[in-house]
Amino acid sequence: MPTIENLMNSAELPDSPSPRLDAEWLLAAALGKPANYLRTWPEREVPAEVAARFAADLARRRAGEPVAYILGRQGFWSLDLEVAPATLIPRPDTELLVETALALLPASDAAVLDLGTGTGAIALALAAERPAWRLTGVDRVAEAVELAERNRRRLGLGNAAFLQSDWFSALDGRRFALIASNPPYIAADDPHLVLGDVRFEPASALVAGADGLDDIRLIVTQAPEHLESGGWLLLEHGFEQAAAVRELLNARGFVNVESRRDLGGHERISLGRLPA
Repeated sequence: MPTIENLMNSAELPDSPSPRLDAEWLLAAALGKPANYLRTWPEREVPAEVAARFAADLARRRAGEPVAYILGRQGFWSLDLEVAPATLIPRPDTELLVETALALLPASDAAVLDLGTGTGAIALALAAERPAWRLTGVDRVAEAVELAERNRRRLGLGNAAFLQSDWFSALDGRRFALIASNPPYIAADDPHLVLGDVRFEPASALVAGADGLDDIRLIVTQAPEHLESGGWLLLEHGFEQAAAVRELLNARGFVNVESRRDLGGHERISLGRLPA
């Protein structure tokens, strides 16, 4: 039988930006062990059925499939989330949206909306950090709503709920102290859509018209009807779209409009407040 070290040394992922890390995650998952097990016990022999699963998963990764989809899970904030091809894979960039939301409202009772929830990542991260908040996550895609609910149940977060809604369509009469969204914001002709992990992610969660702003325009237009007086709207967007999003927020009458930068120095979220 091959050893862990043998399998790791023979793992070839030439097109991956992080081939060693990808192989470690896949082998650890096949073994049912944490990744540090591989470095602690490199001489351990690997059963044939585990080696076969590892080889099959490597082939999927060589074909470009994201590791998160192969494993069926992805870490976000402090949470381990189930993921599936019906939703985007949660990314570290979106944690800036969570950090900002946590800083804007007190920890006391508040109704908060996550628009286009996908896996439930934003809503569940906020629910975990603020037990007194009441989180609602909505998504147009039924499979995404079901996935978010599975994540909620597994994490035991009773202060979050999910429902199917095409943006605000199922939220008549409901208002929130804060609305957060990571909507589609990629232009239809963006060349990155045929590269890397995004090839496997749902186009409907990525593409928003000719300039990538169609969904953000809709959200900015309709959000005031669903915000409490003085409520906040937070939007993730592309790193070159901040000025355009600020212009949309200002034109709709939001105040305290600004953009905030991620760890790479890019303006990745913009926010505004409904006047009191």
